[in-house]
Amino acid sequence: MFRLIVEKELRETLGTTKFAVTFAVCAVLILLAFYVGARNYQVGRAEYEAARAENLKQMEGLTDWGRVDHRIFMPPQPLAALVSGVANDIGRTTEVETRGELRSENSRFNEDPMFAVFRFLDLEFLFGVVLSLFAILFAYDAINGEKERGTLRLSFANSIPRDRYILGKLVGAFLALAIPLLIPILIGCVLLPILGVPMDNGAWLRLGLVVLAGYLYLGVFLALSVFISAMTERSATSFLMLLVVWIVAVLIVPRASVLVAGRAVDVPSIDRINFDKSKFETQLWQEDRDKMMDWQEENSREGESGREFFERFQQYTQELGEERNQRISEYTARLNEERRNRESVQQRVALGIARISPTAVFTLATTNLAGTSLSLKHQYQAESATYQKIYSDFIKEKTGRTNSGMVIRLGGEEEEELDPIDPYELPDFSFAGPQTADVTAAALPDLGLLVLFNVVFFAGAFVSFLKYDVR
Repeated sequence: MFRLIVEKELRETLGTTKFAVTFAVCAVLILLAFYVGARNYQVGRAEYEAARAENLKQMEGLTDWGRVDHRIFMPPQPLAALVSGVANDIGRTTEVETRGELRSENSRFNEDPMFAVFRFLDLEFLFGVVLSLFAILFAYDAINGEKERGTLRLSFANSIPRDRYILGKLVGAFLALAIPLLIPILIGCVLLPILGVPMDNGAWLRLGLVVLAGYLYLGVFLALSVFISAMTERSATSFLMLLVVWIVAVLIVPRASVLVAGRAVDVPSIDRINFDKSKFETQLWQEDRDKMMDWQEENSREGESGREFFERFQQYTQELGEERNQRISEYTARLNEERRNRESVQQRVALGIARISPTAVFTLATTNLAGTSLSLKHQYQAESATYQKIYSDFIKEKTGRTNSGMVIRLGGEEEEELDPIDPYELPDFSFAGPQTADVTAAALPDLGLLVLFNVVFFAGAFVSFLKYDVR
């Protein structure tokens, strides 16, 4: 009997004009998402290679490592082509100095502002917005629509257990949507390596889990639609209720959670942090300027040449600069740590509230799996800071100084002719990117929540249908 119910649901769904139109639209959008994502990766990779080459080229002809302006770049992530997450919002270029705070700039939206207006067409958008609406469209009248058409009474003229009927309806609707969607998804997967997107075993596994998360999310809205259909007598009522729920889950809850968390946890703004840093640096520089003036008055020696005096003065200013920068670094670290701690609390509050929405849960799961969640920014910052230490040691080895900049020379002093530097000696920055084990572990709780949503909504549909008047 269960099999007959599933087959009936499949026939009724697959044989409709509504299904043909929606499947054609979904297939085109999915293939377009894969193609556009692959092309965006190609463009991003070309820009990354060009930026690296230009960074080395601008060092040609320099003779002093202390005058080098060095930048590092975050390479495009393969799965960001399909789930963009925050990959296009964060800065991809970082200017590296031997000390001081690192700042990233040049996000994708800086260079292509139209993307900030229209965002990207990716799998997260398709499943999160488009396919959830299609799930509602196909299942909003799963129970009350049968009653309005008179087929529900005919079905229960036979001895059909209600649990098997409701399960068969849900399974049939899910298979009718899920199996055909595999066709464009598999074609899109074939396109990725053809279009030059590097996919190793870990990337394929994560992509498979992204699709699994999308199917779980599709199941959530199918189960929810059957649940509400079993609670209402008229299909128009259930459709209106589902539309309101969809708006709340997709549009309101994720954004409201950020607003609520912002009210609940105060995080100092970047402008405030930068103002405090600038004020502290100005105060230290004024103190050091007074110290340098006092030093010149107290350390003049009779018979000492100007060159010897300036060498001692330069050594003193170097020591002052190192001490000043150490104090600035410690102060900056305290401010940044305080901001990060508050920001972390705010994010936990926001994400905790947002997880009452299956759409937010799906977004968090897929961005974690694709490696484009907030952890991408943190990882890039951490690896940049590690590289800064390596770069600082390299410059110190080459110049004997821990800071870059001009060296004080006396007017008329003959400068030693130096050979040009070799920029290819610079230590290479290699961004490892998110690891499969880490992102999978981070996504598991949200995948579990999607399963829980399916179970809860199916249980609600089952309990409601037990009391439903089929006459």
